[in-house]
Amino acid sequence: MLMRTDPFRELDRLTQRVFNGAQAPAAMPMDAWREDGVVWVKFDLPGVDAESLDLDVEKDVLTVRAERKAEIKEGAETVISERPTGTFSRQLFLGETLDTENIEATYDAGVLSLRIPIGEQARPRKIQIGTGKHTDKELQS
Repeated sequence: MLMRTDPFRELDRLTQRVFNGAQAPAAMPMDAWREDGVVWVKFDLPGVDAESLDLDVEKDVLTVRAERKAEIKEGAETVISERPTGTFSRQLFLGETLDTENIEATYDAGVLSLRIPIGEQARPRKIQIGTGKHTDKELQS
């Protein structure tokens, strides 16, 4: 049998054992884009139960919290443990131009999707330009 060794992985495993398996959860990877008057944000949260998800908006800050529980039973011998567990949290600063009252969220197949509408006051619009020439009739009305 051919085995490959990685000294850094071994060092990581040793560090985890020293600190009783406690590890800092990895960040929530996300994508965000703007399309047709809406900002879309998607977070990858595989293995997270939908009931553990929590979204809060305070002023212009959106906080996303999720928890992934360990599946390895206590007393079992861990052979490899690379999947992060614990509580994950991420904050997004939304800005004043987004409509935080109408945020929509869905969670499907380990992906949390947010639809954040852009407020009417921030949408591009045309402004009529006057010529500066007024007739006496226009000025009197």
